[in-house]
Amino acid sequence: MTGRMDKKENAAVVIGDHKYTRRKNRRKRFRTLLQVLILALFSYVVWMGLFHHGTYVPAEADEEAEPGMSDTGFVALSYFGVDRIGNKSDLIGKDVLEQHLAALHRQGYVTITQTDIEEYYKEGKRLPDRSLFLMFEDGRRDTAIFAQKILEKYNFKATMLTYPEKFDNKDLKFLSPEELKDLERTSFWEMGSNGYRLQFINVFDRHGNYLGELDPVRFAKLRGCLVNRYNHYLMDYIRDKEEQPKESYNHMKRRISYDYERLRYLYATQLDYVPRLYAIMHANTGAFGNNRQVSDVNEKWIREIFTMNFNREGYCFNQRGASIYDLTRMQPQPHWSTNHLLMRIKHDINQYITFETGKSPKAEEFDLLQGAMEFTGDTLTVTSEPENKGMVRLKGSEEFGDVHLKVRLQGNVFGNQRIYLRASDSMLDYVCVCLANGQLVVNELDNENYRELFRAKLTKLDGVEPVSVAEDKRAVEVQELETFARYAPSTELAQYYLAKAAKRAEEPAQSLAEGGKEYVPPIPVNSRGDRALDIVLQGDRLTVTMDGTEICRDAAVRVKQNGSIYFEGSWNKDAWSQRNLADDVYDGVFKGLEISVPAPEAKEEQKLFSAMPVGMELYRMQAEEYWEKLLDAFITNL
Repeated sequence: MTGRMDKKENAAVVIGDHKYTRRKNRRKRFRTLLQVLILALFSYVVWMGLFHHGTYVPAEADEEAEPGMSDTGFVALSYFGVDRIGNKSDLIGKDVLEQHLAALHRQGYVTITQTDIEEYYKEGKRLPDRSLFLMFEDGRRDTAIFAQKILEKYNFKATMLTYPEKFDNKDLKFLSPEELKDLERTSFWEMGSNGYRLQFINVFDRHGNYLGELDPVRFAKLRGCLVNRYNHYLMDYIRDKEEQPKESYNHMKRRISYDYERLRYLYATQLDYVPRLYAIMHANTGAFGNNRQVSDVNEKWIREIFTMNFNREGYCFNQRGASIYDLTRMQPQPHWSTNHLLMRIKHDINQYITFETGKSPKAEEFDLLQGAMEFTGDTLTVTSEPENKGMVRLKGSEEFGDVHLKVRLQGNVFGNQRIYLRASDSMLDYVCVCLANGQLVVNELDNENYRELFRAKLTKLDGVEPVSVAEDKRAVEVQELETFARYAPSTELAQYYLAKAAKRAEEPAQSLAEGGKEYVPPIPVNSRGDRALDIVLQGDRLTVTMDGTEICRDAAVRVKQNGSIYFEGSWNKDAWSQRNLADDVYDGVFKGLEISVPAPEAKEEQKLFSAMPVGMELYRMQAEEYWEKLLDAFITNL
């Protein structure tokens, strides 16, 4: 009997094994098919990106204009790089890049070349009235793939900046010399240099710990632990923890000279020539470094090797009065709206600019009061003026009283996105719900009497437990030691760092409960936000729900008269330190706005406004969102 049972059990196991094997084989076939589709997709993207289908046609200046008259100079933009989406790094998404360049094309901008700049400064050549010099930094392969077709579309030419150190490392993220030559042959690219290598010196973390010299990989891994206490390899003496030079003048001179000599050798032997254009990293001092002696060494080599140098970051406008070795460039960020870019350019060149309003007819439903406004898809973007605000009013909302408003606020965390309800024309009466610098703030102005109804940090509302300065310092030091272990040149050194990290993790640190001072983390200027707000204002009561959690319930309000609904995006004065480090324009981003009249449960609310497109526009938007999700799934499973 037992034997028969064993046979039945064994048979069941065999059958189960067969079923498991079939399922496993199906999954294998699916993965194989998925990989084939992914490879086919990427082959298509690479082909479309790298194989050109046109020839660049240079722009011509107005030859009938009198020589020397109406010198309009040129605008210089430098993007860090381009990827498919652009929401997870310093790289701009391909769609945002196309929006930027399409807008500049509509403004009448045409690209100029390095030869144009040289002849402009040395021979007095006249440039086209709206001249754009375009650069992409770091020499990344994805930049070439995603930017090529956009350049062709608008007949724009760009300079690809590279680090020749990457030629020797054969890092697949970066273009090889042969690929750079192929780009030049398309006629839409020319070459420039960011220097021999990217390296950081004199690095301190946010608690003042000295980390010394970091390569780009370690720097990226520890970026969250750092503040702005670091420098580029060519900008200063290498210093100790007391910030005193660790090297002599002669050592500094040999160190910096080696970089330029190596740069010249690698370009000459692998690219067959040395590019004429240089964009030195992190100078921005009016000289060629942060120290006079260092600057003198840099200047000597720059003038010997290169024809021109972009020495500054932040402003975009260049005119003949400047030196060809002291040019300036603006570096657009991945989160910049098109109007953000145009606003910055407008206030640099002090010329007329037409701002974008978007293709959606929803834009017609708003009055622009200040700044710029664009409505695209289901998203309203309100762009501030420099060091100021942007504001719009919903047309026909003058008599709105009780409202139920839903929206996602997707502007950067550092800055202000405000929604005004029941606002008078004078703005002396209103109820306001605001995301301001990492806080949710609810307030009202009643006949000029300000009253705050609610305020809380977003981290607290998210349930993030505060820590003491001592606890954060310990966590930062552990992370640093673990990073050094991960990238240590030997097993012995890695084990040494890991042992130190384990020991530091076990050391006591005074907590808040023990009287420690609370650590308040700084908000990065470019930290992106995404918060869903649900606001119900009914009678003399206001309820605010954020990300599905009721935050402020039945707050008593005094402003009871009907009034308009306004949307504002405004810059925060604390964001400004240096023009190159922080931005003075802000985008308030209001996605999926829905406004209705509150109604009891089980009754349908009366819609007052909906940002959602209708008809074919809705189907197109949904198809694009589905396609992006599908591509993300492919890439994730690659």
